[in-house]
Amino acid sequence: MSDSSKDLTGTTIVVTGASDGIGAEAAKVLHARGATVLVTGRSASKLAPIAEAVGSEPLVADFARLDDVRRLAGEIAERAPRIDVLMNNAGGTFAPTRTTADGHEPNLQINHLAPFLLTHLLKPQLTSGEGSLVLNTSSIANNIGRVNLADLDRVRRSEFVAYGTGKLMNILFTRGISQRWGAEGVVSAAVHPGPVGSSFGRDSWFIGLLYRSPLKRFGTISVASGAAPLVALAARGADPAIDGRYYSRFTADGLESKQAKDQRLIDGLWDASLRLTGLA
Repeated sequence: MSDSSKDLTGTTIVVTGASDGIGAEAAKVLHARGATVLVTGRSASKLAPIAEAVGSEPLVADFARLDDVRRLAGEIAERAPRIDVLMNNAGGTFAPTRTTADGHEPNLQINHLAPFLLTHLLKPQLTSGEGSLVLNTSSIANNIGRVNLADLDRVRRSEFVAYGTGKLMNILFTRGISQRWGAEGVVSAAVHPGPVGSSFGRDSWFIGLLYRSPLKRFGTISVASGAAPLVALAARGADPAIDGRYYSRFTADGLESKQAKDQRLIDGLWDASLRLTGLA
């Protein structure tokens, strides 16, 4: 998959988690290629200059609050009657012993339930054109995750396992979209951007320590490099060739958990998520 300089004039792209890091970088690159870009983030002060750079207004929402997600969906819908690409990039790693405002384990809600809810609420905009792409930022950490349908809010001892489970859910959600919405023109893909040396892990004591320390110089890639796979996939749009696939940077069918193709989990997570987000 090559990252060409395809002209994106006339396309509307929504980027969540655009306050900084790969989300901010992807938004700016996509805007430079002609796309109309709407940006969302948790921090109003950090999001404001990104929104200004892409010629839009900052849409602020905290994914730890599902009511914020519902409000955000309405604000996006008002500004974009059609969405060509929804880039579900917001997320992170969080202490699993904490709970969100909605009472959920934070890695479950922020990394999965919130984008699941947002995507569903924006389905009318995703299906109003000739085709659209839902791109979910996942991680190679999906390989250490494990989904237990009987207890999705399970509090795990390991924060990294909790994060990996959320990233595994991103892939399961990707395949759920492909199977359920494909006939309506919605394509979905998941992508591991690589070990980016950014503010990732800022809400985590352990992982944040690693990413804020001099150690981040070793084994990490630049923000621009991490954003490049997201930009390349976004530029492909509703391409059936990428539908339902998990990319490790630019490589299709990257290393993933055995659970990622378990149909029982694809279906079960979808149904459970509908209930947990109040959609069913």
